[in-house]
Amino acid sequence: GEVNKLTLEWKDGLMATMVRHAVKDTTQDHKWIVCDGPVDALWIENMNTVLDDNKMLCLANSERIKLNNTVHMLFEVQDLAVASPATVSRCGMVYIDPAELSR
Repeated sequence: GEVNKLTLEWKDGLMATMVRHAVKDTTQDHKWIVCDGPVDALWIENMNTVLDDNKMLCLANSERIKLNNTVHMLFEVQDLAVASPATVSRCGMVYIDPAELSR
């Protein structure tokens, strides 16, 4: 997300938009937010509160969005070279050997 420097109004980014949409759905259907791409050190550290038991997305405008038990996140990444041990410890890992991907 970002703040408009002229009006000081907050505009949600992609993650906040997707989380809001998933949280508003009050059905018991499971919702998955899938993130696919490289891990950025700053971005992934900001996800720690989502990944821990609080399941809370904290936005740069100080707003907090609580994920309910039907909202899940999946990160498909090449590596975790820039992720901290705190972030890695909050995630379940599945390793797929690159040789298996070409089959």
